[in-house]
Amino acid sequence: MTTVDNGHEALAALEKGTFDLILMDVPMPEMAGLEATAAIRSREQGTGVHLPIVAMTADAMKGDEEQCLAARTDGYITKPIRSEELRDHRPLHAARAKGRVR
Repeated sequence: MTTVDNGHEALAALEKGTFDLILMDVPMPEMAGLEATAAIRSREQGTGVHLPIVAMTADAMKGDEEQCLAARTDGYITKPIRSEELRDHRPLHAARAKGRVR
């Protein structure tokens, strides 16, 4: 597991390693999560690669989930994260099916 403090660091981490799933905090300093998601999706174009990204936020408001999905995240969860919610999340199931997550 790798943790970062902002979207720029998330993009840099992707340059250095491979990941099976990203839990992307929506509000982050310097570069927000949805901006980082857009950069990741842009990099994926034409590669056949799709990295599952689940947006997370503690400040859940009406319309947030729709906004995150429109920004091309694969899912949305609110904090605090409950282990069963994360375990049952569809993008995680896709990664598990590929043998990438236990």
